[in-house]
Formats: sequence, structure tokens, C-alpha cells
Amino acid sequence: MAKVARVPLIAGNWKLNLDHLQAIAFVQKLDWTLKDARHEYGISGSEVAVFPPFTDLRSVQNLVAADKLSIVFGGQDLSEHDSGAFTGEISGAFLKALDCTYVIIGHSERRTLHSETDEQLGRKVVAALKHGLVPVLCVGETAEDLEIHGPSAVPVAQLRAALAGVSGTPNLVVAYEPVWAIGSGQAATAEQAEQVAATLRATLAELLGEEVADATRILYGGSVKSTNIAGFMRQPNVDGALVGGASLDVTEFASIARFQKHVGT
Repeated sequence: MAKVARVPLIAGNWKLNLDHLQAIAFVQKLDWTLKDARHEYGISGSEVAVFPPFTDLRSVQNLVAADKLSIVFGGQDLSEHDSGAFTGEISGAFLKALDCTYVIIGHSERRTLHSETDEQLGRKVVAALKHGLVPVLCVGETAEDLEIHGPSAVPVAQLRAALAGVSGTPNLVVAYEPVWAIGSGQAATAEQAEQVAATLRATLAELLGEEVADATRILYGGSVKSTNIAGFMRQPNVDGALVGGASLDVTEFASIARFQKHVGT
């Protein structure tokens, strides 16, 4: 099957790492590293995004704007609320005011460590879209889920629940991140990722129509490295990667972003 022309997205989730000064140095170095490759390997046809901690966003915004960098950025989470007595929460309006393009919603760590439910995540998706942010909606199963329910069942159920309040033609990204692969060093195979991605795309078509399904980028996340990115990017329904630990190494993350260099090998 030929791959539909969707702009690939390589996204780096920094999690709780790098202060604002380290973020400035990192983004500068990343941009320098990618500069030559943009022409040589077609990086200009891809998007590279970073997701720093909230306290870094203003510094990253200033750097990207001042130096006209081609890197985009987003928040690691957002509140379902716009404002009010919600200590520690960050609204979509705040992120949009900082020129964020994306926001991650439903990362497995938020689901597990903060007990976020599918219904709550659905409200966050609505909040992100309301403020003109592109949600990067994370879905994925644990090893136990996989054994009990098989592939795709849990991610599809999570997708359905999170999009229950969404209609029209939303601009969103879906990230399949099998919990059993995150930080384990043992990624899913490219074929496993493709199987789930294809099922997620079919579910999007059912929920929001073929046009939205064809336009929506589906990423794979879970122990992504420069040595395995090519296999994922060869799959017709995988449009990029949500990178965790490897996104904190400039050289490694830049090599992942230069996946075109590897795809033909």
C-alpha cells in the first residue's frame, strides 16, 4: 500500500528534564544540527517538535521567534478548564499565548501517575481544540492489556472515549504508545505498530469521516531510536514518532529526525 502524503512529525517529549537555560542551549544545538540535513535529506518536508516543561516554554518561544527557527513546540499537558481556582493547572489559552502549536494529552504517565480517565482526557481534547492547539492524543496498552485483550482493543477504546465530544474536522495527532515498550529498550516491531495504527485510522474514519482519518497523523512512541525509526516510517499508517528518552540527546534526536537518511537503506 502506498503511503498517503501526510507531513511526518518527529516529536520529542522532554518530560521532567532540562531547565529553561538548558532548553535554550538544546534547541539552538538541535536547529544547528538539523540545518544541513533539511536540504540533504528533505527535513524541510517534515516537522520537528519539542515538548519542554512548562517553565521552559517562554524561553523556547523567544528563541524560536527571534532566530526564526523551524522547530515547533508544545505543552506536555493542559487543563480541561480555561481559568479559575485550579492551583497548578495550565489552560489552553496560556499555551496558545506562548505560540504553542501542540499539546500532549493522555500520556501513559498522566494516566497512571495522575489517574486521568478517558472522560477527563476527552474534555482536555475539547479544550485544546477550542484554543487552536493541536492535541497529540496518546493511546496504548500495558503488557497485561495486550495479553488479555489482544492488539488494538485498548488503544481503540481509549480513542473512542477521548473523541466522544469531538465533531467536525478537527486537526489532531494520535500517538500509539504501548506502555510495555516505553523506556524498556524493547520497542514494538514496525509490523505491530502498523497493525495498531491502521486500526486506529479505521476508527477515526468511523468516528469523524474518511477525510479526517486520511489527514490525521498517527505516531509511534516507545523506545524509538535512530536504529529503528526507518522501519516505523516505512509503514503506510505510521507518520512519525513521539520520542521520550532519546529526545534528550541532541545527536540521537537529530538522527531520528533525519529518518529519510535511513528509510532507503
